[in-house]
Amino acid sequence: MKHKHNSPVPEGRFWVERITKTTLRAIHIVGVVGSGGGIMFGLDLSLWFNYWVAAICSGVLLMSWEIIRDWRWLIQLKGVLTLLKVVLLGFFIQISQCKSELVIFIILLSVIVSHGPAGLRHYSIVHRKVIQSRKEIKG
Repeated sequence: MKHKHNSPVPEGRFWVERITKTTLRAIHIVGVVGSGGGIMFGLDLSLWFNYWVAAICSGVLLMSWEIIRDWRWLIQLKGVLTLLKVVLLGFFIQISQCKSELVIFIILLSVIVSHGPAGLRHYSIVHRKVIQSRKEIKG
């Protein structure tokens, strides 16, 4: 259990952070499933809007968590692809006839970000190499 600067994290704090982040991920997945289903099946907004809010709020919190933990997340593919998902959400208004396709594409990007190989997720678009830790770059 190491923290930002390789100092040990107290066990209690480790578990609080772990459970909090896992809970946020669970809320995010439920929100994505509920709102994605509503969008894909053309259901009335009132039936899935609360899921949408849960997905957006939990997503913002998860992104913030990553950026605060290490700003380099923003230049690694896992951060870049996550930001791309946010941009794609903005296209819901412009190309409303493709909402189902956008939902599917965003979900596929999510799988790549979450479950892709570390070499892909940790690849820095700025440094053009895999960045696993802070020691590898200055700043």
